[in-house]
Amino acid sequence: MLAGYEVLDARGSSDNSLIGSCSLDKSVMMWNVSTGEALRKFRGHAARVNCVAFNEESTVILSGSVDGTVRIWDLRSRNKEPIQVLDEAKDAIMTVGVSAHEILTASLDCYTRIYDLRNGQLVSNCVGESVTCASFSGDGQCVLTSTMGSSVRLMDRETGELLSQYTGHLSKEYKVESCFTSSDTHVMSGSEDGYVYCWDLVQASLTNRLEHTGSRVVHSLSSHPSQPFLLTASLGQVWLWSNQPNNTENT
Repeated sequence: MLAGYEVLDARGSSDNSLIGSCSLDKSVMMWNVSTGEALRKFRGHAARVNCVAFNEESTVILSGSVDGTVRIWDLRSRNKEPIQVLDEAKDAIMTVGVSAHEILTASLDCYTRIYDLRNGQLVSNCVGESVTCASFSGDGQCVLTSTMGSSVRLMDRETGELLSQYTGHLSKEYKVESCFTSSDTHVMSGSEDGYVYCWDLVQASLTNRLEHTGSRVVHSLSSHPSQPFLLTASLGQVWLWSNQPNNTENT
């Protein structure tokens, strides 16, 4: 698969048949996993596209851009125009996530936004610092956010109340992601110092620090949905960790 421009994000569909990617050329690409063939290209953003996500049925793909919009593209039709544009953000969209009928976005305007597509409601919560990553907890009641102020915060999804805060890592210049472990018992984050940090969800105490040998910034990470595995990425390296968050091996 050759995109031609710097790829900023990529996601797989729920049936593992498609990969969606986005890049500096302001476009979203669809790829066939089996053949590596480029299937479709979606254009419409006015600036680079930072993030993509499929819905659970893989019938649409969502893209978030520096232009402050999230665009939703229908994969079942040949229509080249987005079926919906979410434009409430006042700065770049850094991450977009989908859970059932809800869309979660994180923006550099210091807000997370939850769009309920079922009833048309929008819940906006001000984090107080530019947000680079946001994700739902497994039960859907909390939102985990990463900020440019070297802070990971656990917030109530409805009220925005700060429930817990996790610090010790470094995140001031780059987009650095965070996530829950598959059991929702720990929180993990990348860092600009070349480590992955792991905290106890309830106690907010640091339980482990994993070194990306030879790396300066660990910017991306993803926890397996049901098993104790963690995939992390830095410039030029992808690491797979097992048995985290305490007794950890890597490959």
